[in-house]
Amino acid sequence: MASKVISQTRNMWEQPPAAVRVADGEQATLDKARRERHRALVVPREHGAWGLLLVPMITGAGVAFHQASHIMPLILLSTAALALFWLRTPFESLIGTSAMKAQTADEVHTVRSFVVLLGAIAAVTLGGLLWAGKNADLWPLAIAVGVCFILQAILKKLDRRFRMLSEMIGTVGLTAAAPAAYYVITGEFNTTAWMLWLANILFAGDQIHYVQLRIHTAKVEGFRNKLAKGWVFAAGQAIMTATLTIVCVARLMPPIASIAFAPLLFRGWFYFIQEPAPLIVRRLGWNELKHATAFCVLFIATFVLAR
Repeated sequence: MASKVISQTRNMWEQPPAAVRVADGEQATLDKARRERHRALVVPREHGAWGLLLVPMITGAGVAFHQASHIMPLILLSTAALALFWLRTPFESLIGTSAMKAQTADEVHTVRSFVVLLGAIAAVTLGGLLWAGKNADLWPLAIAVGVCFILQAILKKLDRRFRMLSEMIGTVGLTAAAPAAYYVITGEFNTTAWMLWLANILFAGDQIHYVQLRIHTAKVEGFRNKLAKGWVFAAGQAIMTATLTIVCVARLMPPIASIAFAPLLFRGWFYFIQEPAPLIVRRLGWNELKHATAFCVLFIATFVLAR
């Protein structure tokens, strides 16, 4: 009996009261919510935009390395581009122009720290890239990119009807990573650089339009109904095909390199005749990532093979 009393007494001391356990659970929940909010304030929420930046940079570098092997300028450019891209989210959170705004003193401190850190990284890498007049042709390209992002911000503020247009303009700015990567490696801003920019604009624009189409027509069934809702996308596919044909005929791009667009075009046209199925956004995102990977591999391989 005495041992039983001692055991119960020990358990009373070792186990916290229910109220304490509940309080600990609530605190853990609050801490988790706080970490998630801090992350949302400083980490870019447009996950697809990472691909819109990295795919052009990879294709530009992949084509350029067939002609030169200057790796250090690419490292500096990639670091600067990623830092500037990441910088936009905490900067907008700090000045209050985004949906997520830093409110408490702790949030402001976190956001400001990221702004300073990323800004310093961008400044150092850009300084190394442009030191003593090197890579001077990046200046007009940077101005063009800046104009694109300013226009994108203005269109976003005007009306939701301009959302697609603003995304397309932003895509033009992000895909400038392709000619930039090609230029810093080869030292030449030539026809190939412009072609790389155009190819990535076509690819990225089609991806954005397709994702928006799938989301807004998730419950639409039948070829005629899909075509009625997605005729703009269909027209875009036709324009992309015509543009690629002209570019290849003009020998601005090796005709074999157009194979890189084949999976994208097939996916787009197949949408209009495929059987209806529930839309799973996460799966859609992964499928587009696969298309981006296939585009990079096919475009670089066929371009190098043709040369």
